[in-house]
Amino acid sequence: MLVAVAAFALAAVVVILFPGPDTLVVLRSVLRGGRRRGASAAAGVLTGLTIWIAVAALGLAAVLRASELAYNVLRIAGGCYLVWLGVQSLRSMLRHEQAPEQGRGGIVGTGFFAGLVTNLLNPKVGVFFVTFLPGFIPHGYPVGVMSLLLGAVFVVLTVAYYLLLLASAARLVDWMATPRIRRRLDAVTGFVLVGFGVRLAAEV
Repeated sequence: MLVAVAAFALAAVVVILFPGPDTLVVLRSVLRGGRRRGASAAAGVLTGLTIWIAVAALGLAAVLRASELAYNVLRIAGGCYLVWLGVQSLRSMLRHEQAPEQGRGGIVGTGFFAGLVTNLLNPKVGVFFVTFLPGFIPHGYPVGVMSLLLGAVFVVLTVAYYLLLLASAARLVDWMATPRIRRRLDAVTGFVLVGFGVRLAAEV
């Protein structure tokens, strides 16, 4: 079992380090409200991961995998939400906002809610755990218990990743708050989020 957990941990590190919508939403939250709001967004992502892991361990995520309608509803909703976040960033760039707390997306588009919704509305996360976890469960061990254990390992590694990310981002908050840099970051974040959203919603 220890070999399986170690192998899973190595594979999980590779997956976690690959940037995706969750990481981008955390960075956007840092940009909009500093380290505290970024930490709140990370907490939202982690809550979403925990929910998906619990669902996968109970076998309910397999239903999502099998149900094309349920998968497509979540996929399109998640894609639309990411596009909305991207548009908010682009609008912020056009308005030349200078204060992190300003902006219409300050509550819904950043912080805990943004992290939670971005994660939960991405059905790939649920399908990922259903397809990824079983490959590391040793023969003869209870699937549900091992899924929860491996999921816990994934969450702990993700926590470590976000702690490092936020520690690094905190040093850049003042630099990120510079109006010129802020506009450029808003532009990059906006286009990337829109790209993620369109790709997720349009995926066949």
